[in-house]
Amino acid sequence: MLEVINLSKSYATAQGSLTVLHTVNFSLAQGDSLAIVGPSGSGKTTLLGLCAGLDRPSTGSVKLNGTALESLSEDQRAQLRNQYVGFVFQNFQLIPTLTALENVMVPLELQGKKRVAATALQYLDKVGLASRQHHYPAQLSGGEQQRVAIARAFVTQPAILFADEPTGNLDEETGQKVENLLFELNQAAQTTLVLVTHNLELAAKTRRIISIKGGHVVEDKSTASGSHSNKL
Repeated sequence: MLEVINLSKSYATAQGSLTVLHTVNFSLAQGDSLAIVGPSGSGKTTLLGLCAGLDRPSTGSVKLNGTALESLSEDQRAQLRNQYVGFVFQNFQLIPTLTALENVMVPLELQGKKRVAATALQYLDKVGLASRQHHYPAQLSGGEQQRVAIARAFVTQPAILFADEPTGNLDEETGQKVENLLFELNQAAQTTLVLVTHNLELAAKTRRIISIKGGHVVEDKSTASGSHSNKL
């Protein structure tokens, strides 16, 4: 589902070129789950953005469902994301002028689907918020907003879901509920999951953890069986 080949990313600065990711390689099959962990500034979110086609690599390739993202135009990448990808962000990214239901409807409308309200309500019900469908984001708690965001991410039944610190803005108890919901929906849909987190307990719920430090992959280990741990 996802193949990352010799991926590097550099930025031009006043002091010269700054490389934030160095020759990253990994692949994920459909239904696999991966956590990317590491200290702040290690390149985790940069890697997530490259995998999702939100940015272009300096060198290397990202293949999403067999398509090399760097060969596509910005519009083509957006189309591919719309077709295959779901997102959950730390700061929810809900549209403030739309109700909870309308926020969940947006990706379905972008795909030109029919019966979008009924489908969106079904997914709001899955996250326990059918009764809050007419509330705006400002009328919802942080945990409720993130549950709306999760419903929005899963409503198109994406092949792959990218989550960037999905519990980072939530208290521990609320974060635990959101974690459980994320993994329950993900398991039911057999979606490929790529998760960036500082939370090692959350990371341990995935099947695989890649640790990044200074833009380098320093460890790539399986969690499901503990069958391998490659220190790099």
